Amino acid sequence: MSQKIDGGITASAPLRPVATPAKATPAGSGEARPVEAADSVRLTGEATSLQAMQRELSTAPAIDSARVQAVREALENGSYRINPDAIAQRMLELDGQLQA
Repeated sequence: MSQKIDGGITASAPLRPVATPAKATPAGSGEARPVEAADSVRLTGEATSLQAMQRELSTAPAIDSARVQAVREALENGSYRINPDAIAQRMLELDGQLQA
């Protein structure tokens, strides 16, 4: 079933205008003044700390090139040691955090 929409829809009942109520004015005031809203934001200590951390991290390099170079050299000369227990412990900690 389809219906053609051609803009010729007529209301079944006549529409009547709705009056909006007038705003109350303060007593003794002959003239109404607009209300001036002042927006303000108050940050918690935690939010302030997070902003400071974000500023610090945004200026820090994404990659610690000195650490990358040290690991590269350790891999090349065979002195880099993998600690499987530490890796497993970190993986378990991460799993616990994700499940919480």
